Amino acid sequence: QVQLVESGGGLVQAGGSLRLSCAASGRTFSRYTVGWFRLAAGKGRDFVAAISTSGDSTYYADSVKGRFTISRDNAKNTVYLRMNNLKPEDTAVYYCAADRKFIPGTIDIEYDYWGQGTQVTVSS
Repeated sequence: QVQLVESGGGLVQAGGSLRLSCAASGRTFSRYTVGWFRLAAGKGRDFVAAISTSGDSTYYADSVKGRFTISRDNAKNTVYLRMNNLKPEDTAVYYCAADRKFIPGTIDIEYDYWGQGTQVTVSS
């Protein structure tokens, strides 16, 4: 099993940047693919980005391509989501999720382990 804790959310103006962190417990975190999802008010939980176990492969939702970057440091058991040029529509609770899967999933039901979420609010 793995436990996930997100941090780094906050309030930022449009055009600003934030870096979210997802810290994991457990000695085998490097065997887990990790995804970031977000839940905005009145919407379903949407895929944002995902990364393979090694970090060599990354995947992004079209809405964040070119603005967000997912990365991981397996030595620190941490996955990051760098968010640049933030827009008000990026406002949501952001969750990281992990699963023992070779190819990262882009659907939330593909992930077994979830963090508690961190709020990101982008003002216009």
